Amino acid sequence: MALRGLARSSAGRYGLLLAAYGLYLLLGAAVFSGLESGPELDRLDGLRRAHRRLLAEHRACLSEEGLAGLLERFVRAGSSYSGGPGRRGNGSADERWEVTSALFFAASVLTTTGYGHTMPLSAGGKIFCLLYALVGIPATLLLLACLLQQLLPVLSHRPVRYIHARWGFPLAHVALGHAVALGLATLGLFILVPAICFWALEDRWSFLESVYFCFISLSTIGLDNYVPQGSSGSPWHELYELSITCYLLVGLLAVVVSLETVYQLQQVCAFVQFFAPARDLLPEDDDRQDILAGDQLALATVSRSVSQGPVEGSAT
Repeated sequence: MALRGLARSSAGRYGLLLAAYGLYLLLGAAVFSGLESGPELDRLDGLRRAHRRLLAEHRACLSEEGLAGLLERFVRAGSSYSGGPGRRGNGSADERWEVTSALFFAASVLTTTGYGHTMPLSAGGKIFCLLYALVGIPATLLLLACLLQQLLPVLSHRPVRYIHARWGFPLAHVALGHAVALGLATLGLFILVPAICFWALEDRWSFLESVYFCFISLSTIGLDNYVPQGSSGSPWHELYELSITCYLLVGLLAVVVSLETVYQLQQVCAFVQFFAPARDLLPEDDDRQDILAGDQLALATVSRSVSQGPVEGSAT
């Protein structure tokens, strides 16, 4: 009964949706960790045997320190030295597929970021990854659409309406200023501030490289040149990876909200309509648009809806 009552409320429904998505992420992380830990251990054991064999055969002219330095230079030249949990030399053998690392991989798959710093090695892991993404990517898009429906009125439409009604500024100007402010806030909170944190926590990253990582993450480009690794021996390492996963999910939502706010600007709509094919809107389509919009009216539609009153003169 309590669960049914919770599902009736709007907050309860969205809470259940977020909880289900979180459980899906944890399920993927657990399965990936279970399937890939064994093959990863075998791979690392093979590398260690090859390392020992190479040193034994060429000990007269090759020291262990010299070989380690040479390999490090090769990896760094390949732009992969900071590339993720599977490339640390002093950590545990299954770091690549520990739970927090696997959770980060699952989040990068579902958000289509796909850094490429790690990938399933076993046949079962590859098959599961295909099925997991097949279900999870549409679920992620659905979750974003549902969250946008709730966040846009709070973060975009209502502030613009309030400023317009409270101080009487032209609605189109208020919407434009709000979109710029929201974009700058997103840039500061989800690009610059995290970049400063990565710059401080990642020893080998410059500030530019930190900004670069934040941008390729939130734009879902996801190149594997830079993937945070932190300190593998730190007791906070798992929390660090978990916080990066949360940053990826929340930051992506913030970027989508900002972009959707920009898309709904009257100026942007006019620009799109200038290049789009002309199309007459039927009267019933107008009625349907008014009914469906409600509190989630696009800012351009809001601007048109007040054109009959005295606001029209101030908006123009």
